[in-house]
Amino acid sequence: MATEPKGPTPPVTIPQRRPDYDDGGTAVLERKTLKTEPPQMYQVVLLNDDYTPMEFVVLILQEFFSKDRETATQIMLKIHLDGKGVCGVYSKDIAATKVDQVTEMSLKNGHPLQCLSEPLE
Repeated sequence: MATEPKGPTPPVTIPQRRPDYDDGGTAVLERKTLKTEPPQMYQVVLLNDDYTPMEFVVLILQEFFSKDRETATQIMLKIHLDGKGVCGVYSKDIAATKVDQVTEMSLKNGHPLQCLSEPLE
């Protein structure tokens, strides 16, 4: 039958390895800067339809894209004439939020205005 030792167990030490001599060599660590790429940008686009009033489109551009009345009117006319127009360029999350806000406001007001985001190339 073995007996257990009494008292605290002494701590175990690990010997540190030290060089036996100094060869005079010096090591220099250089900091390498990492280049991060800018995030993919998305353009928010409104599509033309035959039912949404032009004034409502101007209101949307002012409300959600912070356009002044003149700029909003120019974008609205581009949408009307070309079938679509760019409202702004944002990061992916912000563009998605803008699309959701415009879609919700359009549905709430009974308009079929379509809004989408497209990646910039």
